[in-house]
Amino acid sequence: MKEMLTNSVLFGVALTLLAYGVGSVFKKKFKLAIFNPLLIAIILVILLLATFDIEYEVYNAGAKYISFLLTPATVSLAIPLYERVELLRKNAKAVIIGIVSGVLTSLISVLFMCLIFGMSHKEYVSLLPKSITTAIGMGVSEELGGYVTITVAVIIITGIFGNMTAPFLCKLFKIEEPIAKGVGIGCAAHAMGTSKAMEMGEIEGAMSSLSLAVAGLLTVIGASVFAGFM
Repeated sequence: MKEMLTNSVLFGVALTLLAYGVGSVFKKKFKLAIFNPLLIAIILVILLLATFDIEYEVYNAGAKYISFLLTPATVSLAIPLYERVELLRKNAKAVIIGIVSGVLTSLISVLFMCLIFGMSHKEYVSLLPKSITTAIGMGVSEELGGYVTITVAVIIITGIFGNMTAPFLCKLFKIEEPIAKGVGIGCAAHAMGTSKAMEMGEIEGAMSSLSLAVAGLLTVIGASVFAGFM
């Protein structure tokens, strides 16, 4: 039975979707940030693979096809922005300054933390793209000679953490302006944060969509510059 399932190309896809579905059910039932569907899906998949001694390569043979949807899914986030383009024009200066500040904060914080903890150059460049979407971050890490697997893990952790804590942090720091919320979330937590921003409101979602796209492009340039600082 085990061999029949694992030999099927649909095994990885089915397991991934089932695990995410379980996570979504938990989220709807308990309505707590800790029950993030993606986080629960990751934990369930790891537990199942470890329990039944299934190699990651076997699982990924099917699961990798889900990754093909990552790029078009990211591009589709431009739709809410298009619907709010007039709002963007009126606040263009503030949005641009906010995005640039967010990118610089991310890069500078990674630089100082890596210096404090004595990390190697390869580990450092692996962490630089932590706040941009996986589709772009993987390419940046590979180009700079980092550990792509670490980059992917860090990006996912950053996104999940941002998704879980965004509403709380906005309340804690009394950020009430929808544009400010969207820009901050998009710069810090890419697509996963944007999904939370969309739940918070249309304006937040639109600004977060713009921020994750522009922040990704600026990080490509900024990471190349910052890579030489350590």
